[in-house]
Amino acid sequence: MRLIRGLHNLQRCRHGGAVTIGNFDGLHRGHQAVLRQLHAHAARQQLLTTVMTFEPTPQEYFAPDTAPARLQRLRDKLSMLRSLEIDQVLCLRFGPSLAELSAEEFVQRILVDGLQARYLVVGDDFRFGKGRHGDFAFLQRAGEQHGFEVASTHTFMEGDERVSSTRVREALQTGDLAVAQRLLGHPYRICGRVGHGQQRGRSIGFPTANLRLHRNVSPLRGVFAVRVTGLDLEPLSGVANVGTRPTVDGKHWMLEVHLFDFAADIYGRYIDVEFCEKLRDEKKFESFDALRQQIERDAEQARRFFRE
Repeated sequence: MRLIRGLHNLQRCRHGGAVTIGNFDGLHRGHQAVLRQLHAHAARQQLLTTVMTFEPTPQEYFAPDTAPARLQRLRDKLSMLRSLEIDQVLCLRFGPSLAELSAEEFVQRILVDGLQARYLVVGDDFRFGKGRHGDFAFLQRAGEQHGFEVASTHTFMEGDERVSSTRVREALQTGDLAVAQRLLGHPYRICGRVGHGQQRGRSIGFPTANLRLHRNVSPLRGVFAVRVTGLDLEPLSGVANVGTRPTVDGKHWMLEVHLFDFAADIYGRYIDVEFCEKLRDEKKFESFDALRQQIERDAEQARRFFRE
């Protein structure tokens, strides 16, 4: 898979492709259905598949304080798109220059001149261009003018509701990991590089692998039973806290993982943390001894979950 970053690198794109546009946060089953639709058309017409996405997201650019929590980082999104056999990803920085492009300029500069698109699939509620003046009907007229076909994504349902990133976030916020897994098509995971912490967990007998989440808000919070891959041939089980660590007056979102029956120097290693069961909400304790006692109970509850 080829990654093209920024408007200035459009000339490096391979042209004449089947294109889809969106945030694709979480790459849930609805997104996967769109990509199957893209692949099917590309295979019939012998076209390249291109996913266009944005970093940061338009919501994060226009309303950073109220933008929804990210389900995954860009690195993880790209890894999954690669596994779904997308030919190339055009990742555009959403900033003033992109926000100021009119709908006409967006079509001409990016879709026509840049990508030479032959097939475009987007949701029928897709809006783009300065002032969000571009819509699905606009794209259809542009397609007739410039020679590319425009198709609407098919709604993917789970029960009586549409599968969406919003529904996944809602499930995670309430700790309903089973629903999140059904919507995603796989267990929810957070991936990242293990960094140095304050060694407080080690001081109370529970050393942790610490992952800085690099986000203003997390889609889930609390204490969980987890499985970790990336360190051994087999997944390792453990207990993890996602939050801001109120007992130590933390300010940044962290994922802290205590691995059972494991002792090794793993600083700098990249790990994949799968959330299996929510045990409780994050809370502030009056002392480190009270925190230690609670972690002992959490660890035993997580071990019991994996035994059962």
